[in-house]
Amino acid sequence: MALVSEPTHPADGHDLIRVQGARENNLKDVSIDLPKRRLTVFTGVSGSGKSSLVFSTIAAESQRMINETYSAFVQGFMPALARPDVDVLEGLTTAIIVDQERMGANIRSTVGTATDVNAMLRILFSRLGKPHIGTAKAFSFNVASISGAGAVTMTKGGETVKERREFSVQGGMCPRCEGTGNVTDFDYTAIYDEDKSLREGALTIPGYSMEGWYGRVFMGSGFFDPDKPIKKYTKRELADLLHKGPTKIKVDGINITYEGVIPRIQKSMLSKDRDAMQPHIRAFVDRAVTFTTCPECDGTRLNERARSSKIKGISIADACAMQISDLAQWVVELEEPSLAPLLEALRETLDSFVEIGLGYLSLDRPAGTLSGGEAQRTKMIRHLGSSLTDVTYVFDEPTIGLHPHDIQRMNELLKRLRDKGNTVLVVEHKPEAIAVADHVVDLGPGAGTDGGEVVFEGTVDGLRASDTLTGRHLDDRARLKDEVRTPTGALEIRGASTHNLRDVDVDVPTGVLVVVTGVAGSGKSSLIHGSLAKQDGVVVIDQGAIKGSRRSNPATYTGLLEPIRKAFAKANGVKPALFSANSEGACPTCNGAGVVYMDLAMMAGVATTCDECEGRRFQASVLEYTFGGKDISEVLAMPVAQAEQFFGEGEARIPAAHKILTRLVDVGLGYVTLGQPLTTLSGGERQRLKLASQMGDTGEVYILDEPTTGLHLADVENLLQLLDRLVDGGKSVIVIEHHQAVMAHADWLIDLGPGAGHDGGRVVFEGTPSELVQARSTITGEHLADYVASR
Repeated sequence: MALVSEPTHPADGHDLIRVQGARENNLKDVSIDLPKRRLTVFTGVSGSGKSSLVFSTIAAESQRMINETYSAFVQGFMPALARPDVDVLEGLTTAIIVDQERMGANIRSTVGTATDVNAMLRILFSRLGKPHIGTAKAFSFNVASISGAGAVTMTKGGETVKERREFSVQGGMCPRCEGTGNVTDFDYTAIYDEDKSLREGALTIPGYSMEGWYGRVFMGSGFFDPDKPIKKYTKRELADLLHKGPTKIKVDGINITYEGVIPRIQKSMLSKDRDAMQPHIRAFVDRAVTFTTCPECDGTRLNERARSSKIKGISIADACAMQISDLAQWVVELEEPSLAPLLEALRETLDSFVEIGLGYLSLDRPAGTLSGGEAQRTKMIRHLGSSLTDVTYVFDEPTIGLHPHDIQRMNELLKRLRDKGNTVLVVEHKPEAIAVADHVVDLGPGAGTDGGEVVFEGTVDGLRASDTLTGRHLDDRARLKDEVRTPTGALEIRGASTHNLRDVDVDVPTGVLVVVTGVAGSGKSSLIHGSLAKQDGVVVIDQGAIKGSRRSNPATYTGLLEPIRKAFAKANGVKPALFSANSEGACPTCNGAGVVYMDLAMMAGVATTCDECEGRRFQASVLEYTFGGKDISEVLAMPVAQAEQFFGEGEARIPAAHKILTRLVDVGLGYVTLGQPLTTLSGGERQRLKLASQMGDTGEVYILDEPTTGLHLADVENLLQLLDRLVDGGKSVIVIEHHQAVMAHADWLIDLGPGAGHDGGRVVFEGTPSELVQARSTITGEHLADYVASR
């Protein structure tokens, strides 16, 4: 498609970010000039090259060049960043990426610690709290209270002397739970089989194979007989296996530190937030460990001394447990001239939370439990009050997780950043967010190999008038159904009180498409995930990370590679293992990775394409075997849509593979290549991949969490058709969603609210979309009525 272009804002060379010859991923020698200090929105179907241009080229090179300003020594501690495949990049400014990555997996990370609000509160209480208990450290749940004595070496009168000094650190950490808010209890039957010896595999902990390193350590420790069943251990031997603290030992001539099973589990597994664990680790933890609220600190993480100091009857624990919108009001009432700058900064930060639509959170909320959209908005907080100007802010779908009511507020925040003299680059699909752009860049015309070109740049009105896929669909509006399906039954929810839910009773119809909606923080996820997710026959498909490394890909994850490998093996009379880059067929030079990583010590390492296999990942001899005229590396390089045709007809027909590929096409992943690393998929792509792999499950109820995430306007209709096929096939489908096209297409709506946090948690509407539009009785009803009226 020919590039459509029109002027938006005149700019000379100094006011432009100039990109020439960008070829990252699927980009086809893209050259474009972007105006600085403007709000530019990048549009296009999923896989068209938006992220490749914005994140992998512009932002990546900015960050790489900043890293190069540090000394070689300091660079050795930074992540290695390769130069993007681009001929020229001019006019770059410092890039700050505000993405959807979940916030820290550390269980000690909270909303308060992640945004520095806790640090400000600790200073505030150390100055104004009564009784006065010490410095800011006394209010930190990450600092333990310790005391002791030690020798200090110093020089006096030209002589070196040692003096004994006592020391004391007064921290705020609860000694019982060590500042985590929870205490753990272990079910030892889930940790080991007492009838077996270590050599026989008594330990049932994931990763604790006796053939690996852990096996060498435990069996070679000398603390117990590795051939004796655990039930015959003495009390001392069992204590050494389970609870022994760090102890220096020698195994096979190597000096190592031995540590018992329980402390190892606590450090390697329980130090992470549950939602950040890999599925098999999470399953083990759920089976083996019981978490209960710490009885000593009541989950506040703070010791009694820290909780005793109060300001106007409020302790720091009380302040962190408040809804942020309430805390903001409390801080406004505090007056202390000597702390005026601190109070002003605290007020501005808390007001930013409210303004950005996160006033329903509390500061003690674990950071790892925030959704991708909540995490992205929380990261925005620190930038809204920044004095920096002429910075490039890069956002990845900032409207994710936002109700239409909240999108307007997000738009205002993006414009505020621009008006401070910054360049704002936004990857977006929502028409309400595209509408506020100063400049639009549309990539396409399709996805994958069919994308990678700039097909339009100019104003929003120009995009609307263009003949690009985005332009044609920009004003799409779904209509209400003429008829809705009749429910076959109902799933009863009674007395739901998770998080902010207020003893909710609701019947969720089965056999139909149910959409649960409401503003962010109204209680949607708490209602559905908290009440239905663990029931028998319920399949939950979310946007969480997929287990697997860079060696995992859609072909391995969905089981697609298995029938393909067997077909290759049968056609060539060889073993299936030859057609796995993780097994016998792997290139010996790069071990099937396709790249060779060169560690340059204190300088940034470099990943280069393997010279032996030229990135194909397989031995040359394996690539001599073909099936349907293609070798295995060519098959893995195919986009899903091409592979679906290839394996669906003629001599290359493989029914089992074609069935899986059809599902992948149905969920809008036709542009993804079979061998694309799972680590490169977005949250929305991960969810759709899970959906495709689980569509053949025996589950009766499917729960999807914002499946339109990352979907282009043109693909939403395909998603609706897929949901219809699931329901028509006898499944019950429950979708948590903000997209009005999905709401309009529902058979039944459950709307929560009326607001967020303690202003939400109630069912404010149950019924058909038509009834909600006619009533206009809720915020959702108002927006949905306006949406369908504008068709």
